[in-house]
Amino acid sequence: MTEKRLRLLVTRRWPEAAESYLAERYDAVFNSNDGPMTQEALSQAFDAYDVICPTVSDKIDAAIIGTAPQRTRLLANFGVGYDHIDLAACKTAGVAVTNTPGVLTDATADLAMTLMLMAARRAGEGERELRAGNWTGWRPTHLTGRQLSGKVLGLVGFGRIAQAVAKRAHHGFGMDILYYSRSVAQEAVEKDLSAKRVNSLEALLEQSDVVSLHVPGGAETQNMIGAEQIAAMKRSAILINTARGGVIDHDALALALKSGVIATAGLDVYPAEPKIPAELLEMENIVLLPHLGSATVETREAMGMRAAKNVDAFAAGAPLPDRVV
Repeated sequence: MTEKRLRLLVTRRWPEAAESYLAERYDAVFNSNDGPMTQEALSQAFDAYDVICPTVSDKIDAAIIGTAPQRTRLLANFGVGYDHIDLAACKTAGVAVTNTPGVLTDATADLAMTLMLMAARRAGEGERELRAGNWTGWRPTHLTGRQLSGKVLGLVGFGRIAQAVAKRAHHGFGMDILYYSRSVAQEAVEKDLSAKRVNSLEALLEQSDVVSLHVPGGAETQNMIGAEQIAAMKRSAILINTARGGVIDHDALALALKSGVIATAGLDVYPAEPKIPAELLEMENIVLLPHLGSATVETREAMGMRAAKNVDAFAAGAPLPDRVV
């Protein structure tokens, strides 16, 4: 398979530099209207393209992948998460899957800190009040929040992004770091961040002032944070999610926020994007962002180029640098 003959579909618009790179090297087709592709269109694409470059907005399940021989042999995913792709079906069908790890670490960590600060300092409430013309001026008791300095940050998962958050929180805000993870971090990492590993999720939730989620999506983590887990948190606690929407039971979260089980939350991801649970939209004590974790010019371009390098390797018959399946 030569580069000139390789036919490729990009399912959403990418940064210009990444699109230009692919257009120069391959028979690349871009989704010019930038809307989510239908399941039917994605299914047809498997017979029409050698490579498909999907995003988190594309649900690629077993029905789309199928079992009969198809043209597509690579899914070069634009993003680090891949729970929207049925990996088992890909493996059965002989379709390789790659992702874009590493390049979105800093941007997502920055966004997690943004959510923490907005939730702790009630920034969303304040902006809404001001824009609505309801601000009556400064007063000592107006929208008083909480400071992050000296508080305990509990990280669920302790991979690259979680460690980047810990670095910002500890060195920038003087927060104490706890983490819950299957594996123990390197001693040097723990020492640099003064991070302590706890043996159970419940122990982390009980001790943390802020809980930030950094685990992959999928069946293993579905509703990992439900009513029981939220009840274990401090009443003054802040819950942050920049991982995957399905990690939190949003009905349980809405009830907890309404009844004061926890103080506030900050979310960047949701279980059925772009739909947002209606109850959450009506609440003041939650910050809601539209999946902006990796949304910097630098990061999105780097993600596109990382995906493109996996396409290059596939075209050359070389090992895929970021192979998942």
